[in-house]
Amino acid sequence: MKIVDFHCDVLSKIQLNHQLDFKNDDRLDVNLRRMEQGGVQLQCFAIFLSERLGPPGIEHIMEQLDLYQERVAIEDIGLVKSSADLERVIATGERAGLLSIEGADGLEGDLFYLRLCYERGVRFLGITWNYANWAADGVMEPRNGGFTCKGLELVRACHELGIILDVSHLSHKGFWELTELAERAQRPFIASHSNAYHICPHERNLQDEQIRAIIENGGRIGITFVPWFVKDGPAVYSKDLLPHLDHICQLGGGGNIMFGSDFDGIDTHLHDFQHAGEYEQWVDTLLKYYPEELINGWLSGNALSFLRKWLPKDE
Repeated sequence: MKIVDFHCDVLSKIQLNHQLDFKNDDRLDVNLRRMEQGGVQLQCFAIFLSERLGPPGIEHIMEQLDLYQERVAIEDIGLVKSSADLERVIATGERAGLLSIEGADGLEGDLFYLRLCYERGVRFLGITWNYANWAADGVMEPRNGGFTCKGLELVRACHELGIILDVSHLSHKGFWELTELAERAQRPFIASHSNAYHICPHERNLQDEQIRAIIENGGRIGITFVPWFVKDGPAVYSKDLLPHLDHICQLGGGGNIMFGSDFDGIDTHLHDFQHAGEYEQWVDTLLKYYPEELINGWLSGNALSFLRKWLPKDE
């Protein structure tokens, strides 16, 4: 079974430590060898700007885009920018990447920079990280504000360009404002790495009405392996993800589930699922509880059908 993983922070990690080698450095949860071991065919690489870089700026985004070309793509990890690219990857079985930006901070409120990132291959944008930026409030911002005027311009520009928006980290008010805008534009959005709040009441998880809205909108939900989003407790295992899967299925979202590990964005992992090379053990666990057809959708089918429809047709 081939895997699509919708979120990792490899690029940020390499930006902070240029000694890391994407090919086989085990300081990276996701590297080429581990992708091969785990059967990961398509990996979404997020551009997250660490506070250690200082004030976020477009130069930091450009550096990570360069790092993808110089450190990841040279290992025969191509870049999917269109549905035509995707079909080639599926047909050949080659491994490839997608590019997302996690938090619009580094775009500096300049929509020219958004278009520049699109030209460089970025196809997904998480509007915020946990806190407020120039575009909107994050989910951990106490005031729970929505979009700024400039943020609304950003949403419209993304819809026009074909950049898919990501609500993981977005405030509740922002979520519902985006839902209304997405319905008008007939453009779905995703939550690349979020779980079910009903199962684990962490602010970063999705409440039932949010899950239903994503389902109705035709979006996707990337179940994530961040332990404190899975279960409250000292030892969290991959099996503890099953109630999240069950709950989203009960809400009608079996065909909307995918996976967004958040590997390399966390220092603490699930006890028995610590890097991309262990995806096969996760598949074995799933096969004990669910039909293979459903699992195939979660591992890749649901993500691929979404990408086929919503990526630009060609470049």
